[in-house]
Amino acid sequence: MNIIGPDALVFGVDDVAACAQYLIDYGLEPVDVDDKGGRFEALDGTAIVIRHKDDATLAAGLGTASMLRKTVYGVADAQALAAIAAELRQDRDVRTLPDGSLETVDDMGFVLGFQVTVRRPLDLPAEAVNAPGAPNRPVNHTAVDENAPARPRTLSHVVYFVPDAAKAEAFYVERLGFACTDRLLGAGPFLKPAGTIDHHTLFLIQTPPFMKGCEHFTFHMGGPTEVLQAGTRFVNKGYQSFWGPGRHKMGSNWFWYFNSPLGCHVEYDADMDLHDDRWTARAIPMSADASQLFLFQQRDKWAPGGPPPGAAGVGERH
Repeated sequence: MNIIGPDALVFGVDDVAACAQYLIDYGLEPVDVDDKGGRFEALDGTAIVIRHKDDATLAAGLGTASMLRKTVYGVADAQALAAIAAELRQDRDVRTLPDGSLETVDDMGFVLGFQVTVRRPLDLPAEAVNAPGAPNRPVNHTAVDENAPARPRTLSHVVYFVPDAAKAEAFYVERLGFACTDRLLGAGPFLKPAGTIDHHTLFLIQTPPFMKGCEHFTFHMGGPTEVLQAGTRFVNKGYQSFWGPGRHKMGSNWFWYFNSPLGCHVEYDADMDLHDDRWTARAIPMSADASQLFLFQQRDKWAPGGPPPGAAGVGERH
């Protein structure tokens, strides 16, 4: 089952205008968007889709406060799509939609879609650094550009709150061919499908039933500088930082999370680990030390000669 990863997440929201502006300010490109909602794309065509929560075209909700209505996975080809349909039709309804995609429901009640992927190949440079003993940036090429674009490149992963993480994991591993790359004991597994080497495209977190839903989603950026630059611009537009910037341990990805009007957190991430079948999953207890290698806090700009903003009582800097 050659599932590549999430092609799109579909939300039914309270405030279409606020969510649309949020996704545009985050860096996604609006496509066929009107006052009823629409599609907001990363550089490779993966996307967030929003509609008003009462839109009759939306899949049913989860019966909780979550606004996530559907997770659409991209697969490599029509053969992979047929294999998924054959497997899941053994014990559940799998609808074939007019566009040829599939729709079903997982064991936790999350609506899933499957389609031949819409992802467009990317040919973009990665962030380059000057490091002794390694290939460097070109001579006379400066690294800092205040006006540099920082656009989300591809939909990275989604995180679910689930009431039974073991049962949820079994569905994705046994029925859809996902593999566990790492596990936070007391929280849940990081999972990746067979068609990617990203550390994870799905993370499951055990919670009480009333919390079931989407905790966060994120798009890959071009490197840590883009995470920091995009995040700073987002803060300057008035959006509230929730966690970060920092760097995770499991997955190694740089991160910065924000509150959102979509009923979940939204993250920027970059430089995630890549794993193949030779990787052995780790398992460590959930803790602050396990969750991040280091964590920073965004502050307003300042210059030496006085204390940073809000640092009352700090002596003069020299």
